Amino acid sequence: MKRGLEHEGYAVDVALDGVDGKWLATEQAYDAIVLDIMLPGLNGYRLCGELRDAGNWTPILMLTAKRGEYDEAEALDTGADDFLTKPFSFVVLLARLRALLRRGRPERPVRVEIGDLRLDPAARKCCGETARSR
Repeated sequence: MKRGLEHEGYAVDVALDGVDGKWLATEQAYDAIVLDIMLPGLNGYRLCGELRDAGNWTPILMLTAKRGEYDEAEALDTGADDFLTKPFSFVVLLARLRALLRRGRPERPVRVEIGDLRLDPAARKCCGETARSR
């Protein structure tokens, strides 16, 4: 995949585990991240969620051998922008990356805070201060 993307003109960095992937994603500015779910050290779900919690809104395409609808839903709910299962068509991977790159990197929080009210649509939670100090 690295060689294919480079052949298409993309600059590519590769991390072999989630810990190195997190370091790269926090130390470099990327246009997009292709993230496997089943990474050693820190899986793709956690890595994606931690990047989003830290305010990193780089578009993320989850690429994985996991095929279940719950896997896809969890990837999207943790903040992934797209999901592609293995085996995949390289032509489709390129098209999905182009689509993500067209959208750019929107600054959008997963959680919304309004006053003392916190909404987390992915987790289906709403929290707020129940009693105020007088």
